[in-house]
Amino acid sequence: MRAVSTPPPVSDPTPARRDAEATRAAILKSARYLLARHAHTDITLKDVAERAGVSPPLILKYFGNKDALFARVMSFEADAEALLDAPLEELGRHMVRHVLVSQTERGTDPLLRITFARLHDDQGDILRANFRTQVTERLAERLTGPDAGLRAELAVGTLLGLGVMFGIARGPHLRASAVDDLVDRYAPVVQAQLAGP
Repeated sequence: MRAVSTPPPVSDPTPARRDAEATRAAILKSARYLLARHAHTDITLKDVAERAGVSPPLILKYFGNKDALFARVMSFEADAEALLDAPLEELGRHMVRHVLVSQTERGTDPLLRITFARLHDDQGDILRANFRTQVTERLAERLTGPDAGLRAELAVGTLLGLGVMFGIARGPHLRASAVDDLVDRYAPVVQAQLAGP
């Protein structure tokens, strides 16, 4: 009797894609952490790799080179996309929930890096300019009425304050409260700036 050969199991590509996404996220998180504490020129790919738990060649595979990696780190484009992904009449609630859920589920909100990044060198200038154009000015474009730019900056500033108090200062009363309760209390403050006079 002949042995029947069984074909090798077909692997599901989803876990590999998830692993790749998790690896990219770990690399970006590591680079953001280091950029907040060191000048761009002082950070090596080896530093990023060690903190992320990967090899330097893997960073090159995913991002190409150090400049491409840090260009991605200094961009708020994808973060702003998620933050502003709601109709204007519901945007305050969405933005507050986004900041809180990012903190509780991922341990960070990528927008908060503007609050603790080194802003005194060329990279600081790039980070500030990106934040203005990709977050506050993009939000202002959606607003109607007078002082749209000011209202957008006040709304974003209010969100950053919440994020700092929740995620960095770790306010015990905030952290002990349910996300829905915090959204109910805080969203009207943000929405008032978005709606305008």
